[in-house]
Amino acid sequence: MELFADDPMAAPLTYPGRIPERSGVLDGDAYVPGEWRAAGELLAARGCAPLEARHRVVAVGSNAAPGQLRRKFVNHGVRPVVPMALADVPGIAPGVSAHVSRWGYVPAAPVRTPGESSRLFVLWLDERQLAALDLTEPNYVRRPLTDPLTLEDGTRLPPPFVYEGRHGCLADGAGRPRRLTAQRPLIASLLDASAALRHVCGDTPEEFVENVRDDAVREAATRILQRQEW
Repeated sequence: MELFADDPMAAPLTYPGRIPERSGVLDGDAYVPGEWRAAGELLAARGCAPLEARHRVVAVGSNAAPGQLRRKFVNHGVRPVVPMALADVPGIAPGVSAHVSRWGYVPAAPVRTPGESSRLFVLWLDERQLAALDLTEPNYVRRPLTDPLTLEDGTRLPPPFVYEGRHGCLADGAGRPRRLTAQRPLIASLLDASAALRHVCGDTPEEFVENVRDDAVREAATRILQRQEW
C-alpha cells in the first residue's frame, strides 16, 4: 500500500503523489506490476473492457499516481481497474500550470519539447473511466497528440490523448518552460522569485498551501503566476 500512502488533496506538498517505477495495473486497492500485455489477462479475469477497446491518455501529473486515480474513479462510482504502461512520449514533458489548485498545490501541465521524448505513464481507460477523468480536470482540455508513442518493449501505438492546461504554463527567468519538480522546492522557488507572491501567500511552502485554501488568496496567487514575466 505504499503507493497509496500520500494524498495530495489532504497534504498538498506531497503532490503529485507516489508514482510507480514499473508498468502495471491499478486493481482497486492494489497496484499489480507487470508487462502491459499481461494486463489483458487481468482485465478479462475482472470482466472489464479489453485493451483494444480502451482509450490511451498520457499522465503528466498526479494521474500517474495510483492513489489519486483510485480516489477519482471511486468518487465518481467507476470501477478503478486501469492498466498503466510506461512509454516514451515524443514532444511533451511535465511542466507547471500557471494556476493554483483548490487543494493548495501548483499542478502539472504538459509543455512542448520538440525533438525530445519523455518517459511517462499511459493510462488505458474504458468509456466510463474516460468520462469520469474528464470531470476531474476542469482546468484542462483533453486533446489528441500528433505523434505515436513507443512502449517499453518497442511497440508503437497511435497518438494518445493528453490533458492540456487551460491556464498556460510557467516559465523560468530565461523564458523556458519550467519543468515539474517536487512541490516543496517548486513553491519555495516561486516565493523566492516574487515579493508579490510572498505578500499574498506567506514566506514558506507550508504557509503558501495553508493560505491559498482561501478562495480570494488562491485567485490572487493565480493572477500573479499568470503575469507575463512568468
